[in-house]
Order: sequence, then C-alpha cells, then structure tokens
Amino acid sequence: MRRALPQSVVVVTGASSGIGRAVALAFARQGAAVAVCARRDAPLATVVEQCRACGGDALAVQADVRDQRAMHDLARAALDRFGHIDVWVNNAGVGVLGAFEDVPEDVFRGVVETNFFGCVHGARAALPHFVAQDDGVLVNVASMLGKMAMPYYTAYAAAKFAVVGFGETLREELIGTGVDVVTVMPAAIDTPFFEHSANYTGRALKPPRPVYDPEDVAAAIVRAVVRPRRELFVGGAARAMSALHTLAPTLYEQAARTLTDFDHFQERGAGATPGAVLAPLPGGTGVRGGWRGPRAAQRHPTRAVAIGTALVLPAYLALRALRRAAAA
Repeated sequence: MRRALPQSVVVVTGASSGIGRAVALAFARQGAAVAVCARRDAPLATVVEQCRACGGDALAVQADVRDQRAMHDLARAALDRFGHIDVWVNNAGVGVLGAFEDVPEDVFRGVVETNFFGCVHGARAALPHFVAQDDGVLVNVASMLGKMAMPYYTAYAAAKFAVVGFGETLREELIGTGVDVVTVMPAAIDTPFFEHSANYTGRALKPPRPVYDPEDVAAAIVRAVVRPRRELFVGGAARAMSALHTLAPTLYEQAARTLTDFDHFQERGAGATPGAVLAPLPGGTGVRGGWRGPRAAQRHPTRAVAIGTALVLPAYLALRALRRAAAA
C-alpha cells in the first residue's frame, strides 16, 4: 500500500545528529509532522527549528531509548500534540570498536541496550497504536553489520544482528494487521558516529570506505515508508559485501579482517574512551561527520573488493567444487 506523507506523524529517535537528524528533516520536507527524541536537549531544539523551516511541524522530547517508560512518554507526547502516530523510526545508536576482551563490560552492555533494546522499547511504545488503527510503519535502523560482521565490532554487530532478527519476527507476527516493519541496513555513513564511538583499539578511528551520505539513508527510509519493504541495504558496498558473505563466507571473513585493519583507522594512536555509549558527548550535532572527500578521491579498497569479488568469486566457487568432487 502506498502511504501519503503530508499530515503523517513520524517519531524519530536518535535525532540530534547524523542519520536521525537527516531523517527528521527529510520527512519534514514531505509535509509530515515530526517528533524528535535524543538524550540532549539543545541539539533537538535546532532540529525542531530546521524541521519547521522545511515546512513540517515538530516536537522535541528529551529521552533515552534505554528507558522503556521514556519511550511510552515519547509516544504519549506525540499523541497529545498531533493526535496520532503513523511512522516510528528506531534510529538511536552508539558504537564501540575494540577486541572483545578489551571492551569493558558496561560499555558492551550499553551498546546492546541502546542499539537493540532501544528498538524493543520503541516497538513496545508504537505497536499498540499501530495495531489499534490498523496502520503504521515501524522502521528499525540496523546496519550492514546486522547481516555480516567485522572484527572489533562484537557488541555492535551482536546488537544489529538482533535488530534484524527482531524485525523479521515482528513482520511474521503482524501479518494481516496493516502494520509494516522495515529494517534498514546502511553501509559506512558520513555522520558523527565515529567521533562519538567508544574506542579500545589504540588507534584513531575513521569510517571504512566507501562512505555514503546520510541523506541517502534518509531518502531510502522515506521511500520505504511510502512503499514498505522488508529489508534494504543502503550503499552499494553493503550489497556487494553481503553477496560475498553469502556465497563465500570464509573469503568474506578474510576480506573483512584485511579491510578493517587497512582502512578503518587513522595513522595515529588514540586513548581508550567510552565515547557516547554511557553518556552523551558535547559537539557532533550536525548531519555529517566530515569524512567524505572529493569524488575524485573516492577510489578505495572496499569498492575494489566489490569489483574483485565479481571477477574472483566464480573461480573461487569452481575451485571449491572441484576440491569437493576430488575428495568424494
């Protein structure tokens, strides 16, 4: 079913920066009213101003997605202000990079509580209203790492895998209710995410290339709300790496380790930090993180791997088939 966005009401968590901020602005440009949520008050105020300048009404609610009661209060605030909720975007997320044994327990748990239980709490707040009105779209922002892992991402990947499975299960349970559940899985996006991430690698972080625009994710979410889809990747690298992961998982794991070590770190050290996992950090309130360079400089190893996969994978699979036949 095609949904109309003008006069719709959209709730967006994690809207103070990055993808969440871009999503709120994208819906406001379509004439939707937006309720934005984050842990920080001041950035939300500027999001509201920008949404109104785009033509949509907006409401700011300071809340932490780790708190189930706070998500119910967010839903109530949106209902009191706008009368209904049509779309709920579970976007709030935090990151940590580090070898599993180096990540403190509280940081590991904090990532899972925000990235996975934040979606659970948002769903508990939104779904009763969607089911009662026989209509609604729940959008869970996962990651390409919800389908395939990368080293140093144990907490983050575990949480995002859980988000993907959570969304699939909800879709099965909600068949026939008029409620759609969409799981969005972006590749590396140019947001303040890496600036805010906890880091226990000993090296300064940067996103692995290619890095995509946050507006690409926002546009994909808007399209998926108008014409709901089950799951969607954002970014060609995510689709290419997913294909490699499916067809040649051992080769994917080797490539993921090599690419991460080669292209995920800056050439300088960095001290251990919990980042924004346990408490919000100042700064980093824009949509973008400033990681994307000129397009002329966008030739990079991840894209090369995507192209190389198309050339090498058939030979790899044929060789594996020959080895199995010889061993039979």
